[in-house]
Amino acid sequence: MNDPNPTIAGAPAQDDRTIALLTHLSGILLGFIIPLVIWLINKDKPEKGFVIDQSKEALNFQITLLFGYIIGMVLTIILIGALLNFVLWIVCIIFSIIAGLAANKGEAYRYPFAIRLVK
Repeated sequence: MNDPNPTIAGAPAQDDRTIALLTHLSGILLGFIIPLVIWLINKDKPEKGFVIDQSKEALNFQITLLFGYIIGMVLTIILIGALLNFVLWIVCIIFSIIAGLAANKGEAYRYPFAIRLVK
């Protein structure tokens, strides 16, 4: 009856929101590794629906960025690749922070562009 962490019906628990926040923010430094680990740990736990959804979203975004970084490395031959990789890194920082803040509020965030490989 005296739940120390009350949640609104249907809203994710604070622990799940914090994990989703950290999953999105981890992409800034570690790329797709942490979202992949979080998704693999929780994918068979139906009570972790919010964490599963947000880890898949972060994973798809980081994989999309990885493709962009690879293209940027190839394009370094004509010197545009370094600029492309810098822009992608800035985009990663901005959208990861936006996604992390939304996830911390309990909102399911969708990146404006991401190849949806993990469903």
